[in-house]
Amino acid sequence: MTVLEQPGSYRPTPPPAWRPRTDPAPLLPDAEPYRVLGTEAAGGLDAGLLLRLYGHLVRGRRYNGQATALTRQGRLAVYPSSAGQEACEVAAALALQEQDWLFPSYRDTLAAVARGLDPVQALTLLRGDWHTGYDPHEHRIAPLCTPLATQLPHAVGLAHAARLKGDDVVALAMVGDGGTSEGDFHEALNFAAVWRAPVVFLVQNNGFAISVPLAKQTAAPSLAHKAVGYGMPGRLVDGNDVAAVHEVLTDAVRRAREGGGPTLVEAVTYRMDAHTNADDATRYRSEAEVDTWRGHDPIALLEQELTERKLLDPSVVAAEREAAERMAADLRDRMNQDPPLDPMDLFTHVYAQQTAQLREQAEMLRAELAAAAEAAPATREGAQR
Repeated sequence: MTVLEQPGSYRPTPPPAWRPRTDPAPLLPDAEPYRVLGTEAAGGLDAGLLLRLYGHLVRGRRYNGQATALTRQGRLAVYPSSAGQEACEVAAALALQEQDWLFPSYRDTLAAVARGLDPVQALTLLRGDWHTGYDPHEHRIAPLCTPLATQLPHAVGLAHAARLKGDDVVALAMVGDGGTSEGDFHEALNFAAVWRAPVVFLVQNNGFAISVPLAKQTAAPSLAHKAVGYGMPGRLVDGNDVAAVHEVLTDAVRRAREGGGPTLVEAVTYRMDAHTNADDATRYRSEAEVDTWRGHDPIALLEQELTERKLLDPSVVAAEREAAERMAADLRDRMNQDPPLDPMDLFTHVYAQQTAQLREQAEMLRAELAAAAEAAPATREGAQR
């Protein structure tokens, strides 16, 4: 027991000049996830935008299915599916302008594709062929990040640097609910708020960090409530309502661009598939739970809205599905081709100037490759005999 814990001990109080640095009330998220589809607000939505979102959702679902099949066929080493989370992926990509940056996690290949990246390039890292598979600067998409939440400080750094340079750039960083338990999450949000960096944090709360449910990670009322502790607004949105997610993210991006600082958005969604192809989700969740979320499918929600507004007819549905099949067929055909690989590429683009250790390792590999090439003819000759 310390002195201050003893009964009747002296407890100092702050002087009268103390006051909160920020009024917390405007920063608090809504009590319930924000929704648009199925409400009166949906009537004011732009029809063209809804149809564009619908096309991306349909192609996104097919993309997830095809990538999962390629994993089972051995064409991908691993694939973290975002099936069921397509609304978050698509909305994140479409909320950004061309000059903005997207910072995805390993599950966000669909967001990169929706932003315009070649689907094959988006999967190259997961295939094990290349460091990233695309030029981040060309596409304004940071490398897919496997370590949890380490992309968040990078996003803050880029956004802060852009602001110092006077560049009109906003960074949108995506992370799962599991990533909010990492120290990088805290550091990124703290720096972003103090610097008022033009960055938006999108947390896709899909219920589980692999097999760990959210209740075992945090006792906060919601992940969006964590924003108040850093001095930024927190928004809670239905992550399967693509119109709502797009609206909230667009508003957060606009606010950041205008100098209003960062926003933390929690999108409540659900991971329909297992964590990856190496995960057995039946060990920690029931099929009944999954079926409940299937009733809140993001594609079905938007289809219902479009149908009620007479914006969707069978011909539009058929056209979008045919486009999705063409995309899947092209992805399948190109992923089934073995690309020419140079083992020496392991040392390319690691550093602008190779370290002594890398040069030494490169020479070792070069010698091993040369020895293997010399031994190959003799091995073939012996096999023919």
